[in-house]
Amino acid sequence: MSENSEIEESAYGWLRGHLAGFIRFDGERVAFRIAPMPDGRFVAPVMVAMLLAGEVVIELPDDGEEDLHLMVTLTQFHDRGEDGRAADRWRAYHGDPPDVNWAFIEVDAAKFRGYFIDGEVFRRPNPILADEPAICRALNAGDRNLLRRAIDAAFRIDAADPLVVGVDGSGIDVRRQFDVVRLALPTPFTDAAGAEAALRTLIDREGNPRRTRA
Repeated sequence: MSENSEIEESAYGWLRGHLAGFIRFDGERVAFRIAPMPDGRFVAPVMVAMLLAGEVVIELPDDGEEDLHLMVTLTQFHDRGEDGRAADRWRAYHGDPPDVNWAFIEVDAAKFRGYFIDGEVFRRPNPILADEPAICRALNAGDRNLLRRAIDAAFRIDAADPLVVGVDGSGIDVRRQFDVVRLALPTPFTDAAGAEAALRTLIDREGNPRRTRA
């Protein structure tokens, strides 16, 4: 893998592991949370001023050391009809929204570790979209302690009542009480059994995967 490819993969992994940060627009900077869409876009509740801004940048997160800056385009939609599923997906990840307006988010370009990255790198449709709901239901109906052990192994944090809200074949998004954590799994999976096996592999590695939080 080339250096550029490694940076692109790291940037995408950082994005998927950090779904909360800040959004900058017209001189303002406010806390912001996004959720991944199955088609590779993202979704979030937004202020009207964000929709009208000429330039919008999402910082995930901005801790001064290693952060991802996304130059994005916001496209407003209404949370009813087919598009309402997108708003419901954000609610599944983060709870009640702070705003009543909604937007799809497309990444135009990004800056990460001093590199500029084309937005196409971040537009990755979910390869197991058709099976995602069934896998989420199976994992949530199964041994929740397996999820807790995996989260402890990856992050050294506890998750009293973990809830799987998304899977994409290479990772699992788990909602805790106040946030979402991304379990980047060491082996790909296409069904619930494969996901459980990958979780056990992660646990056996005792937290070797990169520690990231959403």
